[in-house]
Amino acid sequence: MPPREDPSHLAHLKYRPDIDGLRAVAVLSVVCYHAFPKWMPGGFIGVDIFFVISGYLISTIIFGSLGGDGFDYGEFYARRIRRIFPALVVVMAATFVAGWWVLLADEFSQLGKHVLASAGFVQNLVLWNEAGYFDTAAESKPLLHLWSLAVEEQFYIFWPLLLGLAWKRKGRAVLIWMAVASALSFVLNVGSVHRSPEAAFYSPLSRIWELAAGAILAYTALRRQPFRSVFHRESTSAAGLLFIALGLALIHREKAFPGWWALLPVLGACMCIAAGPGAWLNRRLLGSRIAVWFGLISYPLYLWHWPLLAYARVVAGDTPVRSVRMAAVLLAIALAWLTYRWLEKPLRRREGASVVTGLAAAMLALAALGAFAFLQLWQPRNDAPGLQRVVAASKDWTYPDGLRAATVAGQKVFVVGNGAERVLLLGDSQVEQFGPRAIELARTRPAAIGTVTFAARGACPPVPQVFEDRDPACGERLEKFLAFARGPDVDTVVIGACWTCYFDVPDGPLPAGTPTGPDHYYYRDGDSRYALRGGGGVPRALTSLAATIKSLRVAGKRVYVLLAIPVGPEFGPRSQLSGSRLGDLRADTVSPTVALPASQRALHDRLLRLAQDSGADVIDPIASLCNAQDQCLRSEPDGTPIYIQDGVHLTARYVAQSASFIDPAFAVHK
Repeated sequence: MPPREDPSHLAHLKYRPDIDGLRAVAVLSVVCYHAFPKWMPGGFIGVDIFFVISGYLISTIIFGSLGGDGFDYGEFYARRIRRIFPALVVVMAATFVAGWWVLLADEFSQLGKHVLASAGFVQNLVLWNEAGYFDTAAESKPLLHLWSLAVEEQFYIFWPLLLGLAWKRKGRAVLIWMAVASALSFVLNVGSVHRSPEAAFYSPLSRIWELAAGAILAYTALRRQPFRSVFHRESTSAAGLLFIALGLALIHREKAFPGWWALLPVLGACMCIAAGPGAWLNRRLLGSRIAVWFGLISYPLYLWHWPLLAYARVVAGDTPVRSVRMAAVLLAIALAWLTYRWLEKPLRRREGASVVTGLAAAMLALAALGAFAFLQLWQPRNDAPGLQRVVAASKDWTYPDGLRAATVAGQKVFVVGNGAERVLLLGDSQVEQFGPRAIELARTRPAAIGTVTFAARGACPPVPQVFEDRDPACGERLEKFLAFARGPDVDTVVIGACWTCYFDVPDGPLPAGTPTGPDHYYYRDGDSRYALRGGGGVPRALTSLAATIKSLRVAGKRVYVLLAIPVGPEFGPRSQLSGSRLGDLRADTVSPTVALPASQRALHDRLLRLAQDSGADVIDPIASLCNAQDQCLRSEPDGTPIYIQDGVHLTARYVAQSASFIDPAFAVHK
């Protein structure tokens, strides 16, 4: 998210209040989306608008320098530090201090990593690397929003250099090069948005085209006359605002974004800028006093709003009530104005290199503090032994540590053991969680375990024709493994999953107003899709599962169906926490058991019958984890949690020591 530039000294660009107004549209859209997502489901496209504005303004500065006395990299980056660092240093420091007060040890360590990454402007790459099934909820990462600033700074590392090289060639070389770079980036964006959505979102390579769109606009603006036709000028402005409005209304978090959808905010922003300050809508709406005011504080407002909302969520333990979110937004606006008025403006006016040196030193100091926290050399306030026990359980996931990597059917798998029985495990992360048990058996009773191959993938249900568009590789991978399983190199097949996560939903339509959830799994039959969640997909998926089991039995395979463990937030280690994050937070001794939800018992019994009727043997964790009254373990007698942070997976320690119910699947039967 770029700060406001002041390019009034440049020959090619005068200050334009309508661009500050466009900044206001961008930042208020983002803030509204983060605080009240139902009100503006597409508000996150404000970041894309900012990318265009940044590309336009910064490239105008670069072109002005190249066309004048030449481009000075030292001066350019010194100016970037003056513009970016004042507000950024203050917000990062305040976020770090607040994190020390309210976060647990694992959360504070992650915050330290993000402070370090943000100081080095690689936050987007860190978030990209973190993205996955076990990632902390985005809403609980106080510096998540700095990914966009990192993308910009990475862009401006090479962009001036490449523009300078193209500029020397004269003619249309600059325009051609920018067009080629934009086209390649856009193709990468569209090509990866389904297959690797995290890469498409966070990678600078798939975002270049958005900043380059503003740069192309800046280049062409220097070489064309303003609109001579009032109609063209006004229609361009109106069309630009319409595109942005359509983006805000039609785009939401379930869309494949950026992808093709990002054209709406990018083209809309380009058209608004191209229309010029004389267009009526630009002058009256974007150039209005209130819009310009929000534009002036847009950068610090962007910086402040997210940490406040994230900490409000952390303190509340869930989405805070509307009044708290509104208070956080109002506080962010007040802090943004104070930051702009008393910090940004004075430092921009101050002469001398000492300002740049001081700001750079402050950022380096923050990076060092972040590193100390990340390496757990500095503990947060909430570090009592009971809290540390909860933290240790929360992150006790070790798969695939201790397993050896291999390739089966062209796909990466993990193997343990060398016995004669060849066992193939298919499923999702609830199959992966039993890796530590297989390792323990191979260590203590190597003769009793076969050659066990984990062909699992997180959030990938082992049911043919069940898909989730955000992971198109899942279905292809499963088909290859099933073909391999039917061949001569496999004796036993274990099929398991978090069946509750996929199938514990109503078979019929959902009642009006029911949340749809973050996942959109569906059963595909030809061109028809049947959503698992309220779309009639569950019965079809179960029929497909039964047919798969039967086909494996016909192929002469021993088949185990691994039923699900009890899951839910009440099983997670943080269910032991009490008190307030703002005051006294403690880990209480709670009942070691919690009731199995009735819907999970019903699904368990349904799958048990299906497996038995299809000729499979059944591995039933609930028979070991729950008593006859369906009271199920969530902690050991001494209070040690047996679930990790999500309440959906068992800890590696518990699995290795106590999950003996899975042993028959690994055993040698020959």
